[in-house]
Amino acid sequence: MGRSKPAALFLAPGASGRADHPVFVALEEALAPLPIERHDFEHVLAGKKGAPRAERVLPEIVMAVSALAESLAVGTDRLVIGGRSFGGRVCSMAAAEGLRVAGLVLLSYPLHPPGKPDRLRVDHFGRIDVPVLLVSGDRDPFGRPDEFAEHVAAFGGDVESVWVEGGTHDPRYKGREAQVVEAVSDWIRER
Repeated sequence: MGRSKPAALFLAPGASGRADHPVFVALEEALAPLPIERHDFEHVLAGKKGAPRAERVLPEIVMAVSALAESLAVGTDRLVIGGRSFGGRVCSMAAAEGLRVAGLVLLSYPLHPPGKPDRLRVDHFGRIDVPVLLVSGDRDPFGRPDEFAEHVAAFGGDVESVWVEGGTHDPRYKGREAQVVEAVSDWIRER
């Protein structure tokens, strides 16, 4: 991540989620005074059902991350970006497409749709050359630890994986959000 500490953390929610996700709020509290930008997708704010294709949301993410960097008078390369499920996926795609960032935090990354392990969402991994933190439940139907193990080597940067024991796709499952917050907080502070 270079010599400079991250200037902020940008978080995008799941496809139909909101910026006030309890894990995002807890991260903001845990990482204070580090600025946290919790993003709401335009399609969610507009009340649209379902999510657009991830590729269609890329410009929205790039603009939002660029606006955050500008508001802090830093380059986007001083920001850690990511989010939960769809939000993390789109942020990882933005980094793969050339958005310079300090690192990626991918919570409950949707490696594939549930029950469809042949529909992998990993084609862009090889174009990501920044540190990556993956935090997921070890029972997540969107990707289990053994499935991720086959693909994390494709990342060009360092990858740290944290598996929440008994966790599913939702980090709030049975109070496991504290483990997610701790993993992300520790990783950010180490930068």
